[in-house]
Amino acid sequence: MTKGHLARAALESTAWQVRDVVTAMALESGVDIAVLKVDGGMTASELLMNFQADVLDVPVVRPMVAETTCLGAAYAAGLTVGFWPDLATLRAQWKVDRTWRPSMAAGARDQGARMWGKAVARTMNWED
Repeated sequence: MTKGHLARAALESTAWQVRDVVTAMALESGVDIAVLKVDGGMTASELLMNFQADVLDVPVVRPMVAETTCLGAAYAAGLTVGFWPDLATLRAQWKVDRTWRPSMAAGARDQGARMWGKAVARTMNWED
């Protein structure tokens, strides 16, 4: 095993964890997602974004401005002081940088999900 294997495992586990959250949200809300809009530093990983699209089986879309937490704070301040007239104007600022589309076969995705579930189950109850 190399550092590369560990790095890949960390990225893939992130995608499976996101899938777990998306699945839980869909079960609670009764709404399936059609697309995942992403932001933050990890969106710079082409590997992660592609794998995320594959495990969710939906397109993953990264905006031109990937650090939207800071941008959101600036937008809120701008709305407060009247710099931005309304939310529609802010929505129009959002632009797509890149979209990843799923290409993983359903059987491979299902097998990966089963293996992820087994891996998670094996980490439970280590302590008394």
